[in-house]
Amino acid sequence: MNSKYALFIGIGLLSVSALMMHPAQNVSAAAAQTGKPIKMHRLYTGPDGQTHAQEIEVKFGPGGTDPFKLAAGAGAEIRRAPPGRVADWHVAPRRQYVITLSGHGEVELVDGTKIELGPGSIDLAEDLTGKGHITRVIGNEDRVTIAIPVSDH
Repeated sequence: MNSKYALFIGIGLLSVSALMMHPAQNVSAAAAQTGKPIKMHRLYTGPDGQTHAQEIEVKFGPGGTDPFKLAAGAGAEIRRAPPGRVADWHVAPRRQYVITLSGHGEVELVDGTKIELGPGSIDLAEDLTGKGHITRVIGNEDRVTIAIPVSDH
């Protein structure tokens, strides 16, 4: 996937989130609640100094149409990594959401837990200290992600 295409995907995702701020009024609450649950993984440093993972379900408002607000700040980046790339033990460079746009990856924690990442995976990386985690690109295509910094406000 070339970087122009990835940029358009990223802009499209940001546009979709902007549209979510003004949902259509004719969507019924029942229809909004029947969709597949959306989940993200939160990577954080625990009291033991190690990276842990917590699965978080994205919760929408009472009618199922109110948006889930991300604590995002400026400085979003689109990244591309080739098949087979391994980022050995590292911590997140900042608190950020990492959304996989295409390709597949895997995050490994110190306890051996492996989290598979594919298109649409949302991770909240907050493991800023400790040993961190390993990130691998698996499969035979580039993994394209968008990293959105989390605002400290």
